[in-house]
Order: sequence, then structure tokens, then C-alpha cells
Amino acid sequence: MRVALTGATGLIGSALVRRLRERGDDVVALTRDAGRARSSLGDGVELHEWSDPERQPPPASALERADAVVHLLGEPVAQRWTADAKRRIRDSRVLGTRSLVAGLAALPADLRPACLVSQSATGYYGPRGDEQLDERAPAGADFLAEVTVAWEREAAEAPVARVAIPRTGVVLAASGGALAQMLPPFRLGVGGPVAGGRQYVPWIHLADVVGAIVHLLEDVRAAGPVNLSAPNPVTNAELSRSLGRVLHRPAVLPVPGTALRLLYGEMASIVLTGQRVIPARLEEWGYGFSYAELEPALRDVLAPGEQRG
Repeated sequence: MRVALTGATGLIGSALVRRLRERGDDVVALTRDAGRARSSLGDGVELHEWSDPERQPPPASALERADAVVHLLGEPVAQRWTADAKRRIRDSRVLGTRSLVAGLAALPADLRPACLVSQSATGYYGPRGDEQLDERAPAGADFLAEVTVAWEREAAEAPVARVAIPRTGVVLAASGGALAQMLPPFRLGVGGPVAGGRQYVPWIHLADVVGAIVHLLEDVRAAGPVNLSAPNPVTNAELSRSLGRVLHRPAVLPVPGTALRLLYGEMASIVLTGQRVIPARLEEWGYGFSYAELEPALRDVLAPGEQRG
């Protein structure tokens, strides 16, 4: 399979590149900086510069004759949400996807990929308490929900045989993501549940994010929204207890919601609210999770030295 990727040097993208190359697939990376991408991805990945994704379509040579495109490009959400940051978060997703779709539309029909896997997020659902959410649940109304609705709408316009839209949850990985931000206080023994800890965390191990995306590339039934989250979501309090056990540290000191709001502003809503997301379509299509339970996932992600503290 020949697969073109955007966001190939990010947390998910770099892991996906490794998996595809291990399988023997041809990988094409669209990047703003070919030199940095080469240093990050190594030899064996075909690179094409796409210098301004929000204002111009990607080069046709990167897309033509690809079997599929995986679109992972987007400004990091985990930053203080100033007006400018909100604009970057939205435009990088909405305008970047619009440009990609325009590039696909410009190709002759016989040279277009058959499949687009275009990233989205469980933020689509907005704050929903303990309501169980499969892919049929309606969108929320907060900032992230509005961004993901617009993001998905752009992807759905792609002129390809099928468009799969993975709504990815909180990714557990050793090299970055939300877990990396949680670890310092927990290693010091001052971690604990946030704002009471009743909010659900739609977690997923990085290996299952990659595995699920590969499944979406291969399964001709895979189209439309697909929840990428483990089948056993947990509350923030349960996550705190599990992380404490893995690190052999206490995890009982509560973190007030007001403190997070003072520190992060509106962005704190990511941690203070949550979604009880269920991967109904992945399970229907027979995807087998490598990490369906939280504690084994955390033990795998954390190096032995980190587990001992």
C-alpha cells in the first residue's frame, strides 16, 4: 500500500510511519520542513514540502497514485486559549483539511486515492457527564465541539470512495501527550484526582491508535465517524489511582478545578470535563484492542525505571 500522511512527525504520525514501514508499505510524508522531517523520520520515507497548508493545496505529486491519505495535521490544543491560539487551532484543522480536499479534487479521477482517514477528536461530543457515547451521539456546543464539527465537515467533502473520521481520545504514550504532563506531580507523590475526579477520560494506548488507523485503511466497511478510545473508559479518579499504583506513589491529593482554571484559563475545560466514549464501530468491525484495560496500558507505556519512581 502507498500511504500519504500529513502530520507525520507528530506523536501519532511518527508511530504510524514506523508501523507502515514495518509492514512494507510505501510512505509519503507531506511536511513544512523536509530537513526536519528527514531527521525525524529517517531514510525510506518519500518527502514532499507543503509550506502553507492553510492557504494552498498540497503538491499533486504527493497524492497521485497513493492508495490512501491519512490526515493528522493540527495545531496543539494543549495551550492557553487566547483568541489567537483559538484561531490557529481552528484554522489549522478546518482550512488545512479544506486545502487537502481541494488537492484531491484537482487530481484526475484515476489517480486519486481510494480512502481518506482524517483525524478528529472525542471533543466532538462536548462535556457529557457519565452519558455513554457511541458514534451516533450528537455534537456538543463548546469550542472544541464546534471546531471538530467544522473539521469533519471539510473532510466529508473529499472526492474519494470512502472517508473515515477517527475521533481520537486521550492518547497514552511514553513520548508525549497528556500523560507526559501528568507525570511530574505523580512522580513526586503529589498527584491526585482533578475537580472531584468524576469526569470520564476517553483514553487509548498509542499502539491502539496506530492499530486502529491501519484497520481503517484496510477495512472497506470503514467510513464515517469512528471512536478511537479504549472499550473501558475510566473516571479521572480511577486514572489517578491506577497511575499512582504503577508509579508506586500516593495519588490522593485533590487538585481544585479553580486552580486549573487560573493556570490554563478556558483550556482547563479539557481536564475538568470529559466524555464516556465507547468504540462501538471499531468493535463491530472486529478490531482487537491490544490494551483494553487502563493499568496494563500504563505499565506498558511507562519504562520500568519510571514505574519504580
